[in-house]
Amino acid sequence: MTLLGALAKEGEKAKDFTVLGNDLKPYKLSDYNGKIRIISVVPSVDTGVCAAQTRRFNEEAAKLDNVVILTISCDLPFALGRFCAAEGIDKVITLSDHKETDFGIKYGFLIDELRLLSRGIVIVDEKGIIRYVEYVGEITNHPDYIKALDALKSI
Repeated sequence: MTLLGALAKEGEKAKDFTVLGNDLKPYKLSDYNGKIRIISVVPSVDTGVCAAQTRRFNEEAAKLDNVVILTISCDLPFALGRFCAAEGIDKVITLSDHKETDFGIKYGFLIDELRLLSRGIVIVDEKGIIRYVEYVGEITNHPDYIKALDALKSI
């Protein structure tokens, strides 16, 4: 599969992007300035691995201070809202990149052939610097949660 956009790299300034919230309002990465941001990227919450990834980060969020977890997919905001309600997701912020694919293009996660996002994790520190990036080679595989959480602890 072909990923569109430039791949994000550790040490570079995080690019601001605009996505839609479950309330259909635009949200930007910069809305969460001053916090460490974990961006959990999934193709669709309607798949088992994506649902498990979102549940895992929802559990981890309760243990973290000054951290916001953003789960981004190309799912419609309505589907994300339904998923959160059904799964009890209340600590992760789910956001949709379906409209403009602004995040997917700026961070190199957009799969050209499917118009879905690939799976991965990006961690941005409170100063806006990318501190960790993982692009999962096979979208049916889980990301390396331990490595990502270890990178978070080192910030």
